[in-house]
Amino acid sequence: MKKLIECVPNFSEGTDMAVIEKITGEIESVDGVKLLDVDPGQATNRTVVTMVGTPDEVVEAAFRAVRKAAELIDMRKHKGAHPRMGATDVCPLVPVANISMEEVVGYAHKLAKRIGDELGISVYCYENAALVPKRRNLANCRSGEYEGMADKLATEEWKPDFGPDKLNVRAGVTAVGARDFLVAYNINLNTTSTRRANAVAFDVREKGRVKREGNPLTGKIVKDEKGDPVHIPGSLKEVKAIGWFIEEYGVAQISMNLTNIGVTPVHVAFDEVCEKAGKRGLRVTGSELVGLVPLKAMVDAGKYFLAKQKRSLGVSEEELIKIAVKSMGLDELKPFDPKEKIIEYMIAEGEGKKLVDLSTKGFADETASESPAPGGGSVSAYVAALGVSLGTMVANLSSHKRGWDDRWEEFSQWAEKGQAIKDELLYLVDEDTRAFNKIMEAFGLPKKTEEDKKARQQAIQEATKYAIEIPFRVMQKAYESMEVMEVMAEKGIPASISDAGVGALCARTAVRGAFLNVKINAEGLEDKAFFEKIHTEGLEIEAAARKKEEEIIRRVEKIISANQ
Repeated sequence: MKKLIECVPNFSEGTDMAVIEKITGEIESVDGVKLLDVDPGQATNRTVVTMVGTPDEVVEAAFRAVRKAAELIDMRKHKGAHPRMGATDVCPLVPVANISMEEVVGYAHKLAKRIGDELGISVYCYENAALVPKRRNLANCRSGEYEGMADKLATEEWKPDFGPDKLNVRAGVTAVGARDFLVAYNINLNTTSTRRANAVAFDVREKGRVKREGNPLTGKIVKDEKGDPVHIPGSLKEVKAIGWFIEEYGVAQISMNLTNIGVTPVHVAFDEVCEKAGKRGLRVTGSELVGLVPLKAMVDAGKYFLAKQKRSLGVSEEELIKIAVKSMGLDELKPFDPKEKIIEYMIAEGEGKKLVDLSTKGFADETASESPAPGGGSVSAYVAALGVSLGTMVANLSSHKRGWDDRWEEFSQWAEKGQAIKDELLYLVDEDTRAFNKIMEAFGLPKKTEEDKKARQQAIQEATKYAIEIPFRVMQKAYESMEVMEVMAEKGIPASISDAGVGALCARTAVRGAFLNVKINAEGLEDKAFFEKIHTEGLEIEAAARKKEEEIIRRVEKIISANQ
């Protein structure tokens, strides 16, 4: 699946929209990156920009934006209410989907090095990307601000991580970091009292509330040996919160920043506020997400609330999101549109139409057209997706069968496995067509010079390998899916045993069909060892799939015959 990271650069210009548009234009010039938000502030004279995309492309877009900011913003003339030290003041990278923090740190260092080497701008790395422990805290890096940076850079303690140790007087200094995804999340209460909302906020936020002697509201504040107030920690880690009253809606809210949703997810924050509010005689009526959220946060929430109901978690992504929205009341104040609130869906909007988004008739019509794609590879992947969908259906029906309540989790796990395989197979439906298109693009490359010819031939060979790998992945996933049908034929609800059998037939068809594509796509491949390895493994998968399909069908036929 596609790796996605977010980048939130802050530029030291918040009043001149012409300058801001030139900077964001650099971001929009990079394919694979989507500009999500541009938020200028006049008082701070600062603009916060949010972009999302694939890692290498985001790094390129960020570099171009930093370069343009260095051209257009003169820090010697900059004034603003917000602390700052450079034309691009900070540039954090954030993992969004299918990527670890360790990988994001690597991309942050790559970006920081380019800024230092190619633009001559001093760079400090902060938060998870910090190379020096003291620099993990951004405030330490930025202390002294632009005006104090020339002297700071000259010290041994504050030599930059990348770039020169002499101040770029025009562009200043940039901090490049890697941090966790921050979610701004508000929870609605059935009260207009800010004081009561604050009490709940103090109950849950990590910082908690100030400790007092005697009366918790009016007693003397307890201080430590340094004279600082002592706090009683709240119940949620990595959470900042405050209570406020929203005139527009006429309700009080708990306004929260979830600074690490891997530690405290949205659904955990919601349930904890429900519990703490209830103890204070309040009720949570709903909530709202401010800005965007990763898909995983919504899917995890949907599974969490289904599990509380002891219902199968192996349902579609769409259904999981619907459960999350309704469970947390995310549509109480305004409609919740996943296409506008979920990062991955925002990006997908600009990717063009996919085969899997067609109706069943549309897919059949497109396949039957004069176009060579989609072809047998895409159809094989789709047939496999239909097969495992049947197996998943049996698992879900079994999970909800009356009298089998104590087995809901067993079948839920099989349904989740089936859904995961189905999702990858649907991805491969379109990826097989993209692989075919890569070959066509490679054949269309210029071949005027010897260098052109070499580059063209290399591109053809790489595209050919990919066009072999994709149907081979279809074979692997289709065979893997047969385990779901096998277990459902053995343990699933008897009334749907035939569906498990049809699923197995689909899976074997997909294995054989995809293998035909593996073999025909190898025409012209020069790397014979590569093909020989895949061909040998393909023969093993084909034989194993045939055997498993026969075993499942024998069992299905036996049970059907016994019931006649």
